Amino acid sequence: MSADRPATRLATRLAFFVAGFGIACWAPLVPFAKARLQIDDAMLGLLLLCIGGGSVAAMLATGPLTARFGSRPVIVASGFLLAAILPFLAIAETPLALGAVLLIFGGALGSLDVAVNVHAVEVERASGVPLMSGFHALFSIGGFAGAGLMTLFLSLEVDTLAATSICAALMLAAMLAARPRLLAARGAEDGPLFVRPQGIVLLLSILAMVTFLAEGAMLDWSALLITQGGLVDVKQGGVGYILFAIAMTAGRLLGDGLVARIGDYRTLLGGGVVAVLGFAVLLAVPLAPVALGGFVLIGLGASNLVPVLFRRAGSQSNMPPALAIGALTTLGYAGILVGPAGIGVVAKAVGLPAAFWILAALLLLVPLTARRVTRGT
Repeated sequence: MSADRPATRLATRLAFFVAGFGIACWAPLVPFAKARLQIDDAMLGLLLLCIGGGSVAAMLATGPLTARFGSRPVIVASGFLLAAILPFLAIAETPLALGAVLLIFGGALGSLDVAVNVHAVEVERASGVPLMSGFHALFSIGGFAGAGLMTLFLSLEVDTLAATSICAALMLAAMLAARPRLLAARGAEDGPLFVRPQGIVLLLSILAMVTFLAEGAMLDWSALLITQGGLVDVKQGGVGYILFAIAMTAGRLLGDGLVARIGDYRTLLGGGVVAVLGFAVLLAVPLAPVALGGFVLIGLGASNLVPVLFRRAGSQSNMPPALAIGALTTLGYAGILVGPAGIGVVAKAVGLPAAFWILAALLLLVPLTARRVTRGT
């Protein structure tokens, strides 16, 4: 089957959508799980770490598996598992049971993330035109859809098991539609399964970790930043992340056309500069309408950085593309998992605004290394 077909592009978009939809369905369930198990915040935090632990472990294994067997069986297995395990999040009755379910849930999500990016790189390469930004936009759209639909069900007092079962059915339908359209090509039968990331792959992975760290900071710390700074009332604390998320999704929907016109180098250079400028506006301007515009700049600037980094990881020759993408995804996810906690430690020592300035300085690595990244792959 040719990789340059509308059907394979559709299947890739569906898989990205399922990944975003699945993880977003869990977020509205967190308060219900806490009340059902009657646990405190500390125990809840430990349980939430199970998602990250399962994801990282699965990502480490998925790169080698995809390199050996191809991305299709991994996408299908992890997509179906993600859908099948979702209803169990609504019925786990003990912390141990919920932790086990979250571990499997995170593993399925992490495996799907790696495999679908490997598949997307192959589809994009065959097409000859940029597609990665549009693929990643479907993850964001799936997130909006999953969180919105689950919130709607819960606000209508639909039972959590029924709500998750309906959402799981939708995910299964999407995977069934994607399955026959995914590329059936197998990976390499020989060659090393484990290769230590080095050179350009290590640099790409570090840049992905920094970019994901910025995204995680927007989710976990932006509301506190703007409310503590007196920019908005505590009831409107979420407006910053909403602006960021909308801008990022819009930037990715338009990103393929932009990258086709200006190339990977200018996308990394310009996107990184715009994102850093957004941080500067947010942190340095005390006027709420202007400062909130910083969230838009951050979202627009960062929107196409990760898709370009995945593309470069898939085109480099230092190591098998599947292993490179696995390393990039794992380190990137570590940025989301560990980064927000690190920001909290730094914020306690020097204040939250200073922590965000440090984050902006780290993000400068993207434009500063843009030439090296695009020449080195």
